[in-house]
Amino acid sequence: MRIGVIGTGRIGTIHANTLSRHRDVGSLILTDADASRAQDLAHRLGETAAPGVEEIFRWGVDAVVITTATSAHAELIGRAARSGLPVFCEKPIALDLPGTLSAITEVETAGTVLQMGFQRRFDAGYRGAREAVRSGRLGRLHTVRALTSDQTPPPAAWLPLSGGLYRDTLIHDFDVLRWVTGREVADVYAAGSDAGPVMFREAGDVDTGAALLTLDDGTLATVTGARLNGAGYDVRMELAGELDQIVVGLDDRTPIASTEPTGPPAADKPWTGFLERFGPAYEAELNAFVEVVRGERANPCDGREALQALRVAEACELSRRERRPVHLAEIPGGTASPFG
Repeated sequence: MRIGVIGTGRIGTIHANTLSRHRDVGSLILTDADASRAQDLAHRLGETAAPGVEEIFRWGVDAVVITTATSAHAELIGRAARSGLPVFCEKPIALDLPGTLSAITEVETAGTVLQMGFQRRFDAGYRGAREAVRSGRLGRLHTVRALTSDQTPPPAAWLPLSGGLYRDTLIHDFDVLRWVTGREVADVYAAGSDAGPVMFREAGDVDTGAALLTLDDGTLATVTGARLNGAGYDVRMELAGELDQIVVGLDDRTPIASTEPTGPPAADKPWTGFLERFGPAYEAELNAFVEVVRGERANPCDGREALQALRVAEACELSRRERRPVHLAEIPGGTASPFG
């Protein structure tokens, strides 16, 4: 199998390393807007660098992995679909609903595969939580609390291109909330604060956000996010039911300290970022993509799944901006729940 990797930044490098050592992947063709970066990575991995995207398609590949800037995702997804190629793409498909829907339509019209990069679905903790909910271990689920807090903020120049806290960061929480619980979000009420560094206000973004989500079975969920969490990178999900309560992301590296005299000690080596925290999950999702391309498994996260997570993010942004509850029915693109 020959795979084209478009984009060799941080996550592109991680994915290229995973694919390069995969037993079912014979070779890679790498390209990047920064040609020297792609060449350097290709040299380190013993793979081939291409001058640009055109060569990826012209030289011939069996699948494509897209890890470029978000602004290029939808166009590249469409290009691959028209070429009959399966695609793995980092989230999101696009930063708006029209671009997302257009790319999904191209994939569905072509009858090809689009697997989206929501790596938390492959994390052992979240998979355990899903099993606990589905098995009935928790009884009736009544409360979910999810959070994502970055240790350090992203570069100021990147903020206006990111889509904002809800679309860029908390979209992972929205996706995994749906995946773990098997329920859809019915309505949201969101708020945000830009009281931190001025670069967030200049970008029209917030550095801290919170949302109250009501699921379609009445379960209440809170999702919070922060761009400046000095203690470390903190990603957790608590699920409380009538019979039991569990938590994802609580281990000896969770960046939280107890004030109780008998509480656990603070982490000696707290998580510092998403690439470190979710390393095994990133590898597992690429392994799954190879299996999808080989016809050995169903697509674990298609474009419609990504669309639903984006709709929740859009609803939260609208709620924050207009200071009101938003029903998901107000956001285009709704479909029946795909969960079994």
